[in-house]
Amino acid sequence: MSSASTTRPSRSRRRAPDDGPRASLRQLLPFVFEQKGVLVVVAVLSVLAAVATLAQPLVVGQVIDRVQKQNPLGLLVWVLVGLVVASSVISGIQHFLLQRTGTAVVYSSRRRLIAQLLHLPVQEYDARRTGDLVSRVGTDTTLLYAVLTQGLADSIGNALIFVGAIVAMFIIDPVLLVLILVVVGASVAVVVALSGRIRRATAVQQEKVGELASGVERAVGSIRTIRASGASDRERESIEHTARGAYEAGVQVAKASAFVVPVAGVALQLSLLVVLGVGGFRVASGAITIAGLVTFVMFLFFLVQPLGSFFGAITSVGQALGALGRIQEVLDLRTETACDAEVAASVAVGTSPISTAAAHENHETTSAIEFRDVHFAYPDAVVSARRRSETEAAALLAEAHADATVAVSEAAGEVLRGVSFRVPRGARVALVGPSGAGKSTTLALIERFYDPTAGSILLDGVDLRGIDRMRLRAQLGYVEQDAPTLAGTIADNLRLASPSASDEECARVLRAVNLGDVLERSSLGLDAPVGEAGVMLSGGERQRLAIARALLAAPPILLLDESTSSLDGLNEQRMREAIDAVAAGRTLVVIAHRLSTVVDSDLIVVMDHGRVVGQGTHSELVETVPLYRDLAKHQLLV
Repeated sequence: MSSASTTRPSRSRRRAPDDGPRASLRQLLPFVFEQKGVLVVVAVLSVLAAVATLAQPLVVGQVIDRVQKQNPLGLLVWVLVGLVVASSVISGIQHFLLQRTGTAVVYSSRRRLIAQLLHLPVQEYDARRTGDLVSRVGTDTTLLYAVLTQGLADSIGNALIFVGAIVAMFIIDPVLLVLILVVVGASVAVVVALSGRIRRATAVQQEKVGELASGVERAVGSIRTIRASGASDRERESIEHTARGAYEAGVQVAKASAFVVPVAGVALQLSLLVVLGVGGFRVASGAITIAGLVTFVMFLFFLVQPLGSFFGAITSVGQALGALGRIQEVLDLRTETACDAEVAASVAVGTSPISTAAAHENHETTSAIEFRDVHFAYPDAVVSARRRSETEAAALLAEAHADATVAVSEAAGEVLRGVSFRVPRGARVALVGPSGAGKSTTLALIERFYDPTAGSILLDGVDLRGIDRMRLRAQLGYVEQDAPTLAGTIADNLRLASPSASDEECARVLRAVNLGDVLERSSLGLDAPVGEAGVMLSGGERQRLAIARALLAAPPILLLDESTSSLDGLNEQRMREAIDAVAAGRTLVVIAHRLSTVVDSDLIVVMDHGRVVGQGTHSELVETVPLYRDLAKHQLLV
C-alpha cells in the first residue's frame, strides 16, 4: 500500500460511550402503549397464568400432606394436572400475542421514522449520512422488538407471581424468606448497576452500525469510480475497519449482558443451598414440616423465574433505550412543516411591497420571481458534512494517484452576498458565471430547500417564507444539475410529479425530448426498468428523462440547472425545441452551460463569487461586463 494510504483522514470522530443520544423509559412507553389493546389482553392472561402458577405449590403441599397421613388424594392430582396444562396454554397464547405486538411496535416505529425522514428540511440530509439514517429505520427499530418479547409486557403477571411467592413463603417460614431476600436483593442491585453499561454500549454499537451502513452505501453507490481508480481493496479495508468498530462495540454489549445471566444463576443456586441447608435444620427442629419445605422450595423457583424475566427485561430495555436514543434524535428534528410554521409566524406577509391581492390585480406587471438583497450561508453542520465528503474524496484520489493534488473547497462563509434581480413573468432568464458563483444555490433558494440568511425572495410579490412549501413547489418544475434518476421504471420516473398522467402523455413527452427510442428497446415500454440510479440509461438520457418529468408536470415556472450539459449538439437542439414549445406562456430560469442556451434569453444574470456583476441581454453584456465577454468567448464552457 502506498504511503498516501497511511494518511487517510479519519472518517468519523471516535465518541465516548456516554456522548451518544439518550432516551428515557418515558420516551419508550408511547411506542409500547400503541398496542395497549393487545397489552390489556396479555395482562389479563398474565394474571390468570400467575394464579395457576401460584396454586401449583399449594396443591403439591396438600398432596404431600395427604400422602404422609395416608389420606385419599381425591381430585387433587387432576387439579394439579389442570393447573399445569392451563398455565402452559396461557403461556403459548401470551407468547404469540407478544411476538405479534413486538412486530407491530417495530412496524409503527418504522412508519413514524419514514414519515419523519421524508419531511425533514434538506439541510438535515446534507448534514447527515444516508446510510446512518437508513440504519435507524432498519437496525435500531428492531431492538424495540425485544422490549415486548423479553419480559416487559408480561411484567404484571411476573409481579403477581413474585409478590405472591413472597407472601406464601413468609407464611410458611419468615426466617428462610429473610435469608432469600438478602441473596435476591444483592443480585438485583448488581443487574441494575449493569443496565447503564448495557444501554451506553448499545448506543455506541448502533452508532457504529450506522457508520458501517454509510460506508457500504457510499462504496456501492460509487462502485464504478472506485473500480476505475483501482481502490476496491482500499475501500474494503476502510469498511472492514468500520465493521471492526461495530464488532468491538458489540463485544462490549455482550460483556455487559453476560454478567446478567450468571447473576441470575448464582442467585438461584445460593437461594436453593440456603433453603436446603437452613430448611433441613428447621425441619429437624420441628419448626417446619417436610410438606412445608417442599412447598417453600417450589415457591422459591417461582420467585426466581420472574426475577430472571426481570433481569432479561433490564437487558432488553437497556439495549432498546440505546437504540431509541438514535430513533428519538431523528423524531425530535423539526420537519419542513414545523419550520414553515415558525418562519410564517416571524414573516409578516402583509408587509411585502405587493400583497397577495395586489399581486393578483397587477398580474401583468408583477415579477414572477424577485431577489432582494439576498444573503445566504450554509449551516455549520452542512459545511462540516461537505468538508468531510470532500476530504474523503481527496483521500481516495490520493491513494489512487499518490502525486495527485486535491484542494478541499472552503464551504464556510456566505455563498450569496446581496443578490438582487427580477424574473419577469413569462420571460426566459439565464444565470451564468464561473463554477462556485452561487447559481445552483440560487435555484435551491427558489425551491425553498433553504431560506435566505438575510434579504427576501418574492413569488408574485409575496415572500416565499409566507407560502406553504407544497403549494410553492407545485408551481415550480425543477431539473437538478446531476439529473438523478430513481430506481424503478420509466413510468415511475415520469409520473413522480404527475401521478395521474396517461401512458399517451408520457410517451408524447418522451418523444418531445428525443427519448422515443428508449420505449422501443424493450417490449415493456414505459414499464421498462431503468436500474439503480438509472444505470441502464446514458448520462444524456438520464438528463432528458429528468427534463421530460418536469415538462410533463407543466408548472408555470421551470428551473433548469445546466439541464443540457450532457447532450450532444443534435439532442441539445431537439431539447431546446421541446423546451421552447412547453415554455410558451411560462417562466424559465436556466443555469446556462452553453452559449447557445444563453443568447436567446430575455435576461441574462451574470454571477461571480455570490454577487450579481451584470444583467442584460447578450449583446449588452458582451459590451459592458468583462467576465461575461470572457465566458462568451469560451462558449461558457465552465
